[in-house]
Amino acid sequence: MLFRVCIAMCVSLACGVPRTHAGDPAGPITSSRPPNVLFIAVDDLACTLGCYGDVIARTPNIDRLAASGVCFQRAYNQLPLCNPTRASIMTGLRPDKIKVYDLDRHFRDELPDVVTLSQSFQAAGYFAARVGKIYHYNVPAAIGTDGFDDPPSWNQTINPRGRDKTDEVLVYNAEPHRKISGALSWLAADGEDEEQTDGMIASEAIKLMQQKRDKPFFLGVGFFRPHTPYVAPRKYFDLYPAAELRLPYSPPGDRDDIPLAAFAHNCPVPNYQLDHDTLIKATQAYYACVSFVDAQVGRLLDALEQLDLAENTIVVFWSDHGYHLGEHEGVWQKRTLFEQSARAPLIIRSPQHAKVGGDCRRVVEFVDIYPTLTDLAGVTAPEDLDGQSLRPLLDNPLADWDSVAVTQVLRPADDRLGDPVMGCSIRSDRYRYTEWGEGKYGFELYDHHVDPLEFENLAIDPDERSRSVIARLRPLLHARASGQTPTTPFNPERL
Repeated sequence: MLFRVCIAMCVSLACGVPRTHAGDPAGPITSSRPPNVLFIAVDDLACTLGCYGDVIARTPNIDRLAASGVCFQRAYNQLPLCNPTRASIMTGLRPDKIKVYDLDRHFRDELPDVVTLSQSFQAAGYFAARVGKIYHYNVPAAIGTDGFDDPPSWNQTINPRGRDKTDEVLVYNAEPHRKISGALSWLAADGEDEEQTDGMIASEAIKLMQQKRDKPFFLGVGFFRPHTPYVAPRKYFDLYPAAELRLPYSPPGDRDDIPLAAFAHNCPVPNYQLDHDTLIKATQAYYACVSFVDAQVGRLLDALEQLDLAENTIVVFWSDHGYHLGEHEGVWQKRTLFEQSARAPLIIRSPQHAKVGGDCRRVVEFVDIYPTLTDLAGVTAPEDLDGQSLRPLLDNPLADWDSVAVTQVLRPADDRLGDPVMGCSIRSDRYRYTEWGEGKYGFELYDHHVDPLEFENLAIDPDERSRSVIARLRPLLHARASGQTPTTPFNPERL
């Protein structure tokens, strides 16, 4: 009931947004109507895209979206784990406000009446729907279900279930002692794209665009790949011959100056102790999934054009966090505060800015997505959002922008760490500064102007300049993340 009351209040406050009349015939969307929002989420996608400078990736569709919009080259998530980052994006609030650090806690446990991004659009008269994964899912176990959804956020939800579920027995698991959900595991699948869950998600999303094209819509389309197991049709594996792939470079002794807490508890051993050829096959499978998802994004973009919706639809493309493919002598997957995990793709194409476009290298955060979309659509947003609208950077990607990004992650107590440890990291235009357990478990400082791959930790025996940088960044970090171990519930086994 509280949710309905909150939405009703927002409806009464929403103003200045043009409305269509109930009797208006369906037809080409014009600028007199509110802009639609196509909200595309990809699971576990690093910046392994052509538009982010990856020379291996074959991603022509995401690249063309980037070419027609603004590609934020330095966008950072708030916590590199599925449930916390998605909850943060959809509420526009940082993890320390919603108290979500693991895969089990729902943001409404802490803030039962919070108004989510799609709820704000509902309150403004939009039809809000979800196809696939926007909030957290246990992948692949929960595919085909509602997952860890938030019912008030949607007018309609669709949960496809493809042959990747029925073919799970065929998945190769390089670490059979672990479930395929968290292990390096893959399948070069038979059949067509539309038989896979992500292909079905694209198909269902296109149907909704067809059905709702005469009214403003907020359509969340969430793809499950490239989350493990890496499953994609075989033709996408063929795009990446194993002989042409390499593992990331790390200098000898790369880990010597990195605090132990910096390495995720689920990947404490370099490369999971797997051999080189197996790691190359895992890399091939990951990139295959990236190209598979790229093809589905292309179908969505083509549908916008075919339905005459492109000129009045804001397209947002994001991944929940970054991803490691063997950096720092064998780090894989997520849950770190290194650049590869904290940084993630973010592309926004706004019809109002069709003639702008290009790369933006200003530091932005995922909490900025909520206020940006409500600003662009003229939708009333809650006043307590933690981010800021990126409209100035959509107007001019080179505009002055003095901002930092904060990412954090919680480690469980285990045989490496005597206590649960919160890690907090701040990224400025030039530096990354990180504290583990408020410094008890170590510090990191990297100068990205000379060390973009974060090989030299300047917080070890810092010189005068490094101490000055730390003194400047520390209060900015603590203003956004306390660094303290949470007193609210969290499940150590699900961090």
